[in-house]
Amino acid sequence: MAKELTVAEKLKNLYELQTIDSQLDEIAILRGELPVEVQDLEDEIAGLESRRAKIQGSVDELEDTISKHEATIQEAQSLMERYSTQLDNVKNNREYEALVKELEMQRLDIQLAEKRIGQASKEARLKQDKLAVTEERIEKKQKDLKIKKKELEDIISKTDKQEKDLSKKAGKARGKIEERLLKPYDRIRNNYRNGLSVVTVERDSCGGCFNRIPPQIQLEISLQKNIIACEHCGRILVDDVIAGKAEPSEEKA
Repeated sequence: MAKELTVAEKLKNLYELQTIDSQLDEIAILRGELPVEVQDLEDEIAGLESRRAKIQGSVDELEDTISKHEATIQEAQSLMERYSTQLDNVKNNREYEALVKELEMQRLDIQLAEKRIGQASKEARLKQDKLAVTEERIEKKQKDLKIKKKELEDIISKTDKQEKDLSKKAGKARGKIEERLLKPYDRIRNNYRNGLSVVTVERDSCGGCFNRIPPQIQLEISLQKNIIACEHCGRILVDDVIAGKAEPSEEKA
């Protein structure tokens, strides 16, 4: 059966874990918002590329429409040439009027096709302008992404080994602490931006929220008989002996 740890040992284990986690937090702070910025840029570029593809698809459709109308014009012109030749060989007024009517219809088809080509060309130019702006934005964002990735990679390369070592130490440190203490420890860490769950008493105040700690409570903390939390912020309070900042004999003096 494993030996029951003393309160002092439990406090030392908690403070050790806090020290390791704080070092990991410093690495995260060093990276700052870079991981988020990199992800945001990648998402934005993906969105812009999707938009570019959509615009390009519209341009392709408009160009296809223009090509079809141009083919319509060519066909109408070919028919007009044929009808014009046939006019020279008409045998009666009825045949003549029919050919004239066909010629007029082909002229109308050409006019309509030309109008639609004009509309499609105008729309295609607007789409091309949007496409150029989008491509310019993609190029700029890709340059920004390259810079941010390089910054992040440099930081990771400098801190990767240290982070891995600290993560291993944190895992071992957590293994020494019972679950009923780990749960509040993690909860408090998540509640505060500085990630401090275990703090010392500094200048008669909590090292986390800086509210005053009464002398009687400070005495109880120094006795290391109970795990005591700050009544204001809930952080676990330890003395300088547990934190390794003072010798037991000095603390008792």
